[in-house]
Amino acid sequence: MNSVPQVATTEISDADLDNVSGGLAVAGSGGLCIETPIASVASDLLAVATPEGVTTGVAFTAAH
Repeated sequence: MNSVPQVATTEISDADLDNVSGGLAVAGSGGLCIETPIASVASDLLAVATPEGVTTGVAFTAAH
């Protein structure tokens, strides 16, 4: 005899879902890459804003 697993479901409000998923956030990112015969330079920028605060990050890479 095969047993079938049982799954219980329930409804969740939008407010509760925001709390579970981390709430509302706004984010943006950008990048720049320049290559020349002498060297290449790349940079990235990331910014994220949530009700809890703002986080930013910058990355810079140079190679020759």
